[in-house]
Amino acid sequence: MKLSLVDAFTDTPFSGNAAAVCLLDGEREGAWMQSLARELGYSETAFLLREGARYGLRWFTPTVEVDLCGHATLASAHFLWESGVESVETPLEFATRSGILRAARRAGEIELDFPAEPAREEPAPAALAAALGVHPVWSGRNRLDFLLLLETEAEIRAIRPDFEGIRRETGGGRGVIVTSRAASPDLDFVSRYFAPAAGIDEDPVTGSTHCCLGPFWAERLGKRDLRAAQLSERGGRLSVRVGEGNRVFLGGSAVTVFRGELAS
Repeated sequence: MKLSLVDAFTDTPFSGNAAAVCLLDGEREGAWMQSLARELGYSETAFLLREGARYGLRWFTPTVEVDLCGHATLASAHFLWESGVESVETPLEFATRSGILRAARRAGEIELDFPAEPAREEPAPAALAAALGVHPVWSGRNRLDFLLLLETEAEIRAIRPDFEGIRRETGGGRGVIVTSRAASPDLDFVSRYFAPAAGIDEDPVTGSTHCCLGPFWAERLGKRDLRAAQLSERGGRLSVRVGEGNRVFLGGSAVTVFRGELAS
């Protein structure tokens, strides 16, 4: 079975967010996929299985299966096109736990068609803000994560999180997004994302959080086409286009770091 490591939401190796992509040769048990994801140790491992004209796609962190993952979906599309499994002119469809997701080439990037995940306003637990060391000016939540709005990008960069505190306060959820307006004029907003309860202390670049951040900032900035950066140590940039019908389009590049075969 083909196995690749792809850095997503970047055009430079060893930056962006790394995802392993495995093209399965047949059905596999979830426990087997979880064991391989734990063995590899990346924030996400994507498993692809051809199902007629589309692919089944599942995502696993080292500890749990997740409902939605942007960077590993982008990595999967890159893998299928670059390896020659699919023509680069062929749009892709993935059957997932979050419904049918699509990928296509647009303006030199890979663009993902994802469901919007807007946040509703809701007070964040005081202990969660304390674990991040922040004073949010707005807080909310969607089905996946808490969302905290901070006043400045400098506050985002200065966060030194208490991961155990975050793990306790996001129990039953996935993680917490922190965001602010961008200081740079070529960006609209910035963010960081922490999900220790899902086995990821800080995710380098998270496509699925932008399904929440896109509608959030589109409403506040009065524009549907947005440029974003995630301010992790590795860092990454995304284009975010808020579409009609509760959809968000996430754009980015990817680069393959290694290719190989799974021995067992």
